[in-house]
Order: sequence, then C-alpha cells, then structure tokens
Amino acid sequence: MTRKGTLYLIPNTLGEESDGHALFGILPETVARITASLDYFIVENAKSARAHLKRVDKMHHLGQPLQQIRMAELNVRTDKSRLPELLEPLLSGQDGGLISEAGVPAVADPGADLVRLAHEKGITVKPLVGPSSLLLALMASGLNGQSFAFNGYLPTDTEQRQRRIRSLEERSRHDRQTQIFIETPYRNDTLLKAFCTSCKPDTRLCVATDLTLSAESIQTLPVAAWKKRIEKGQMPDFQKKPTVFLLLANSPD
Repeated sequence: MTRKGTLYLIPNTLGEESDGHALFGILPETVARITASLDYFIVENAKSARAHLKRVDKMHHLGQPLQQIRMAELNVRTDKSRLPELLEPLLSGQDGGLISEAGVPAVADPGADLVRLAHEKGITVKPLVGPSSLLLALMASGLNGQSFAFNGYLPTDTEQRQRRIRSLEERSRHDRQTQIFIETPYRNDTLLKAFCTSCKPDTRLCVATDLTLSAESIQTLPVAAWKKRIEKGQMPDFQKKPTVFLLLANSPD
C-alpha cells in the first residue's frame, strides 16, 4: 500500500517590506526548513509563491532549483471539481505544501476546501506556525478574546451593510462576542464610515492595519471617537492597506 504524503499548511508573510526581509523574525526557522524541503506546492498565485520561496531560500536553502519546483494554483476561480487532482501527488506518496497569498492557509482562504478533502482521503494535514492577521488583531485589540466570530466581508450595498452591522452589533452586545471583519483595502474608509453610521457611540471599534510590517497601526476607540476623527478629517492611514476591523458592543449589565 502506497504511503500517502503529508499536506503542510505553510504560512506566508502578511506583506512584503521594501527591503525584502519581511520573512526574518516572522516565520520560525523550522517552517523555512520544511518549506525548503518540498518540491510540490498548491498556491493562490504562482508568481507571488515563487517570490515567497525566494525569501525562504535566504533563510534555508531550497532543496532543489526553483524552476524544478512544481506548482498548482488554487484560488477563488478554481472549480471545485479540480480539487482531487491537486491532491494526486500526495496520494502517490509525495509531500506537498499549501500556501496562501498572505498569512495562514485555509482561514478566510480558498484552501479550506482542499484541506477538507485531504481529511476525507486520509491525507495527514500538518499546520505550521505563522502570522494570522485575524488573531494578531484580536490579541492587540483589547476586546473579548474568549468569544469571537469572523464575519469576512460585509455586503457592499449600503442598506444591506447597515442592517448586517446592526445585527452583528446586537449579537456582540447580547453574547459579549467580538465581531471581526475584513474589507477590500480600497474600501477601508467606506467600511469605517459605515461602522460610525450604524453602531452605537459606546461600541468599541479596533482598526488594525499592516500587521507585522513597519507601518503597523492598531487603534481601539469608541465609535463616537472614531466619528469625531472622521469629522476632523483624521482618517487612519489605511488606504489600500490590508486592515482588520473588530467591534465589541457594551453589554447593558
């Protein structure tokens, strides 16, 4: 019986600094060593994955030339019917790595379906340590880390978005549960203004931008304080930058 390979969930950086050294101090050496040992990867984008492997090579030399490393793409456009073929090398005994565009794979990431299928086929799945923007933002927010929910993207329609925010704010108040959101970076300002329009003044809102990078900014303020800043033209420096939003409503008791 052929031994099945292991699917390693390989973390990426949350952004690339201009000096190209974002990997150092962000990912453990063990992760670099395991990554360098593999010659099959399932990635969101082959070009950016190769750039990541070049950075890994600076920490721990790749076991084979980069041009000999096989890559298969898995992103939001990939038909789910193609997932089995992505796992064929692992079913034949070859180890492989899953790399997302930023942060850890399979969290707010199309890789989750592949991991589910790997479990169904009896493939060992091994997550490796790396940065998660969602957990880093939660850690630094000062909001409730005992109970939280990730909601992904909110509707783009204004009325639908407001209804959704108010509903989740009420859930936050009732369950004392931190609500976490992300947005397409060019719409960060629109989402912040939506929170200020929809939420109660004493609801606390955290805006966490460029986590782990030199321009990192994390601020938690009541919605009323964010609203005053916006009125004064003091928007956060988060345009076109990856940002995580977190809110926690005050409980009536």
